[in-house]
Amino acid sequence: MISDNLSNAIKLLNEGNLIAIPTETVYGLAANAFDPVAVSKIFEVKNRPKFDPLIVHSYSIEKIKEFVISFPEKSLLLAETFWPGPLTLILKKKNIIPDIVTSGLDSVAVRIPNHPLTLKLLSMLDFPLAAPSANPFGYVSPTEPKHVQAQLGDKIPFILNGGKCKVGIESTIVGFEGEKAIIYRLGGLSVEDIKEVIGKVKINLHSSSNPLAPGQLDKHYSPNKTIVLDLEVIKSFEKSDVGAIVFSDLIENIPIENQLVLSKNRDYSEAARNLFSILRETENLAVKIIYAELLPEEGLGRPINDRLRRASVKSKLSHDK
Repeated sequence: MISDNLSNAIKLLNEGNLIAIPTETVYGLAANAFDPVAVSKIFEVKNRPKFDPLIVHSYSIEKIKEFVISFPEKSLLLAETFWPGPLTLILKKKNIIPDIVTSGLDSVAVRIPNHPLTLKLLSMLDFPLAAPSANPFGYVSPTEPKHVQAQLGDKIPFILNGGKCKVGIESTIVGFEGEKAIIYRLGGLSVEDIKEVIGKVKINLHSSSNPLAPGQLDKHYSPNKTIVLDLEVIKSFEKSDVGAIVFSDLIENIPIENQLVLSKNRDYSEAARNLFSILRETENLAVKIIYAELLPEEGLGRPINDRLRRASVKSKLSHDK
């Protein structure tokens, strides 16, 4: 069922069920974060490895303080500056957060999503929500209710309809080693914005196993197509049997119907909003190989490129097998 009825959502969550919730980034598959049995259903429905930790969502900094041990100065500064918004912080957890949520780590990923309907839902619950993206593990994250319905509709009872996600790419994840800030996942909050608030940051993105934060595994964000990150190779000859994902400008020697444009106006925010929908659209192209253009490595170009690189990693692994 797709509906904006909060009463239904609350009832199902209180009963230990999963529902899909909207955020400004992507739709999440949510369960009571204090209930290990409910959280275990997330891993089952997504077929997600249990060593890949989840993000816990709440509606205020004061509420988050109830289930974390401390809120270091730089973390608090980021929270006060960017929450609600596409920022996830890694903080030391209290025992009230079950180990299954954090994959046994002593820290938990937390954030306050910037979506009015989900903020209202969170304020009406007695518990925060553990919520990774509402899609089968390794596939493209959903940015509209219909995406969730297509992928998980027969596995969950309810999708809270919050319309299309405004950011369209997952949150940026930041943790700390002492005073040193580390970005574990590029996302909807730019590196530049973070640096303006706390200064120098280190970027430590991917892990093949035992990740320190959600969203670090290479096998993410991929459609069932072979994605190749080398657009230049096809600009010099005609190819009618391949597709292309381009930032803004079409390629003359590829049929228009085989090309997908992230943003005609070269708008990074629009490109981020469109990215996952476009990765989904590649499924409808009558080609086996999609060549993708990387964006300039600045602002939201960084996380967009990160998702394209991981899509190409997964497709290469699948192709090799």
